[in-house]
Amino acid sequence: MPIEHAAIIGAGISGLTAALALSRRGISSEIFEQAGELTDIGAGLQVSPNASRILAELGILEGLSKVWLEPDAIRLISGGSLRQLAAVPAGKFARERWGAPYGVLHRTTLQKALLAAVAADPLCRLHLGVRMDSTPPPFERAVDVVIGADGVWSKLRQIVPGSPSPRFSGNIAYRFTIAETEAPGFLDRTSVSAFLGGSAHLVCYPLRETGSFNMVAITAGNIAPQAWQSEATAEQRAQLRARLSGWNTAIVSLLDRNRKLTFWPLFETTSGAWQDGRKTVLIGDAAHAMMPFAAQGAAMAIEDAYELAAFLSNRPVAEALARFERHRAPRIAKLRQRGAFNRFAYHAKGPIRIGRDLVLGLKPPLSLAADLDWIYGYRAVDLP
Repeated sequence: MPIEHAAIIGAGISGLTAALALSRRGISSEIFEQAGELTDIGAGLQVSPNASRILAELGILEGLSKVWLEPDAIRLISGGSLRQLAAVPAGKFARERWGAPYGVLHRTTLQKALLAAVAADPLCRLHLGVRMDSTPPPFERAVDVVIGADGVWSKLRQIVPGSPSPRFSGNIAYRFTIAETEAPGFLDRTSVSAFLGGSAHLVCYPLRETGSFNMVAITAGNIAPQAWQSEATAEQRAQLRARLSGWNTAIVSLLDRNRKLTFWPLFETTSGAWQDGRKTVLIGDAAHAMMPFAAQGAAMAIEDAYELAAFLSNRPVAEALARFERHRAPRIAKLRQRGAFNRFAYHAKGPIRIGRDLVLGLKPPLSLAADLDWIYGYRAVDLP
């Protein structure tokens, strides 16, 4: 018989989306979050059509559309010459080709929209300040399924035999923002721009809600044990500058001028089981944290949450969890491969870089868009 009540561990994007998706199918849930309050964290976020159509189905998209930016294009640009190499059309084109919008916004904006919807939903109840360990917290009522949506450092993961493990990816993200009024002219106010160079790339796009540009430089790098997000030290800044050797001085000067630069080691998970064959399942980063080279981390969390609810709505729990994992795992694996390819292409050097630029220059925009159809055109289970 279909389940009646779920426990969700974690009140991030995947957990809140799961609660709303379950409620849509008449299933109540309790959400347990370790933090005492949900503060403004994170940075910019790209929401591609495969995720935005789910947000539309859950009644979230209309509010987001009033504050986010739908970029005209996703542009690939030389970090040395500032010459555009290629561009994938977005904006109106995205709505027409993939049936849903492509938007950029601050992560907090999405989290607050999801939180407001959960707070207004009588089938959802949020508990803050609940300490997490290797066992689920005490539940107010009997639960049929326990959903681990507690991120790359998931504690619930420990009770799933053979589950993934977190590991440092070998990549560092350096994050900062620039007020739009102070941003140089080469930063496009209407698009997502990815500047490519040997050993690094820099992604930039405007955040309408904050009147600023979100800037993220990603490079290879090393970390001390247990390192996590922190303000970049002088040594870490020097390491980034070395990675940008040969880049256009206009870009390098942005980093030199910016006083607040966040050093963010990127962690991923190994492969492993997402569910225990009984009543516990992992979603989002808890199951498959991946690198941002395909800009699909948040989208995969949203897809996971929505499709898990679909499977749980009409099958016994153990069968639903097994089917969910078999259904989702190939898509996640393919996206990991795409991310690895993008990293190779974005950070190419020497003859490989020259060849990359030639190939990109010969590809028309529609061909580049077609390469993304399997990602952006994806329709989650039970979406029309």
